[in-house]
Amino acid sequence: MTTGDFVVVTATHDDETRARELASAVIRDRLAACAQVYRVQSVYWWDGGVQDSAEWRIDFKSRVSLAYQLSARIVELHSYDTPEVAGCR
Repeated sequence: MTTGDFVVVTATHDDETRARELASAVIRDRLAACAQVYRVQSVYWWDGGVQDSAEWRIDFKSRVSLAYQLSARIVELHSYDTPEVAGCR
């Protein structure tokens, strides 16, 4: 494999326990080799205004070939109505 074969997919959650559970589920499903969970302070537009809140960011390290399945699984398991799922190589 080459460096271009890998991707980092990120998601956020407002609850640390749920973020860790999401990370563990994805790892068990073998859709990512590693997930890192850490606290971030997010400033974003939601519900008609600027929000500023603590969140837990999850970086999933995976293969490009699994990125679509990984993203779909995150959305399926996430408790948010509109979860953030972003990827980069």
